[in-house]
Amino acid sequence: MTQAQWYVAVNGRQEGPLTEEEILARLQAGTLDRNAHVFGPGMAAWAAIGSVPRFASGATAAAPPPPPPPTGGAHEIDYEVRGQEMQYVEITLDPGEACVAEAGAFFYMDPGVQMETIFGDGSAASGGGGLMGKLLSAGKRVLTGESLFMTVFSNGARQRQKVAFAAPYPGSIVPLDLRQLGGSMLCQKDAFLCAARGIAVGIAFQKRLGAGLFGGEGFILQKLEGDGLAFVHACGMIVERELAPGETLRVDTGCLVAFEPKVQYDIEMVKGVKTFLFGGEGLFYAAVTGPGRVWLQTLPFARLASRVVQASGVTRGRREEGSILGPLGNLLDGDG
Repeated sequence: MTQAQWYVAVNGRQEGPLTEEEILARLQAGTLDRNAHVFGPGMAAWAAIGSVPRFASGATAAAPPPPPPPTGGAHEIDYEVRGQEMQYVEITLDPGEACVAEAGAFFYMDPGVQMETIFGDGSAASGGGGLMGKLLSAGKRVLTGESLFMTVFSNGARQRQKVAFAAPYPGSIVPLDLRQLGGSMLCQKDAFLCAARGIAVGIAFQKRLGAGLFGGEGFILQKLEGDGLAFVHACGMIVERELAPGETLRVDTGCLVAFEPKVQYDIEMVKGVKTFLFGGEGLFYAAVTGPGRVWLQTLPFARLASRVVQASGVTRGRREEGSILGPLGNLLDGDG
């Protein structure tokens, strides 16, 4: 006996033919709700799926909409970082959970995940002030060179759903549990990839003129705040170092990816004119002093881009990542 064929329409997109059992299974999985329409045997026109008797019981149990942005903390999410040179992070969302990501970071998602573009980061801190709060949050992102918008991915189904985000260039993705890191973290301007909903993505200013001019990170850093998971990415391999109180680590400028706010960050001048002229390492390096943790990258993206341009035979000016000195900064820090 041939099974009856049905068609469903969700947000203007038609699917089918489907069997009655397939539609019921999707209703139970939460990927169809009363917003969908159905057309099948004995029907003269499309109708809301909840008005069709054989589907009404499943449609009335539609998944609840995602909750509003949290006021007391970030959503708790599960994750797995996959890949080697080109990594991506796969996040598993429980029903009602959500995460935020940079525009353009999206890789793939399950059918039950809903995507929405918003101003700012969607945290309670940025949204609590109404329109002005959202505008200020978006304005901060412009200062760090990011887009005005971020994307929220919410699980609107009744079962766990997955969404993945990919790094924009070869390198590594590092998960940061802000709950275990004192609630905040400072990162280079383009390090943020995605986070649990409720993490605030703001800015921090370098307090010392020298660090802003020559430190490779510029005057403005990204500041991540909250009590959940955030993910940052950087070119090359990322190395984590735990600095004891008073311990100082000298780092090539541009190689500093992230550090705890309690870590002191400054720049120091390379000793010796001969070393500066012929050493190829520039005139300055960064000095980070503990206590606290720092994350370093083996290859700044600007240096990788410079090598690609050199290999292509095309010459052009390059702006060092964050330094306001441009080509002069490249000479001083050794990344040119």
